[in-house]
Amino acid sequence: MSSLLEQLENFFWNILYRPTVTDVIDIAIIAVLLFEAVMLVRRTRAVQVLKGVAVFIIVGYISSILKLKTLSWLIQTVINNGVLAILILFQPEFRRALEQLGRGTKIELHKNEKTENEYIIDELAKCLTNLAKRRVGALVVIEGKTGLQDVMETGTQIDSVISAALLENIFEPNTPLHDGAVVLRRNRIASAACMLALSDSNLISSSLGTRHRAGLGISETTDATVLIVSEETGIISMASEGKLTRYLDETALRQILGKIYPEERIRVRHSLFRGRKGREEKNDDRSAR
Repeated sequence: MSSLLEQLENFFWNILYRPTVTDVIDIAIIAVLLFEAVMLVRRTRAVQVLKGVAVFIIVGYISSILKLKTLSWLIQTVINNGVLAILILFQPEFRRALEQLGRGTKIELHKNEKTENEYIIDELAKCLTNLAKRRVGALVVIEGKTGLQDVMETGTQIDSVISAALLENIFEPNTPLHDGAVVLRRNRIASAACMLALSDSNLISSSLGTRHRAGLGISETTDATVLIVSEETGIISMASEGKLTRYLDETALRQILGKIYPEERIRVRHSLFRGRKGREEKNDDRSAR
């Protein structure tokens, strides 16, 4: 254990007091490899094994400081043979990494890769237009700077990533969460079947029902943006700052959503393991940010 600690001390001393261009390149390569390794094993059972290894190393360091000779010897023995143990423990992950590496290490920019906000806009636009075509009523409240925790507490907590399929299922008639509003907080579906106070305005057309009055009501008292699909006509409307804008098509809807979820600067992740996309595949998150 002492030899390992000496090596670590020498390593960090060289980094802090004697860095060269080669050291910087070396550190950068190691950092990329560690990052890719973490991204590869995240949300897998290997993470728990890594935590166990980290605890093991910490215990070994403490035992060396406290001069617990027997424990230090035992941990040193395990560490000396740890390479083989790691290969056995992480065999599935190593195999997957090598397979992905074998498919090509060419660094590319995925032109079809979407930012998170672009994905959210697509999902919301898809959901609302599909509901409008089928004339299924919907009420979606997008939280602004004014918190809507009190409104969320009147419904059922969901805390899911924004997904067109999930939202359509929520608003499907004769389902438990159909009635009421869905509240979106940033990039998450926070709550469903929420109760909203109705607007008292006399300027609302008598042809508009409870869903539109509820949407206007929340927009009058908060800075939330509310998207409404009429069950009777299939017309998509927006309520904001106490005003109602009707007859939105998909283009207008995307423009509104684009202001709420502005275009992000695309972050290109140059992955050494080409099987994984730069951005999270979202395969589990999208069905659950």
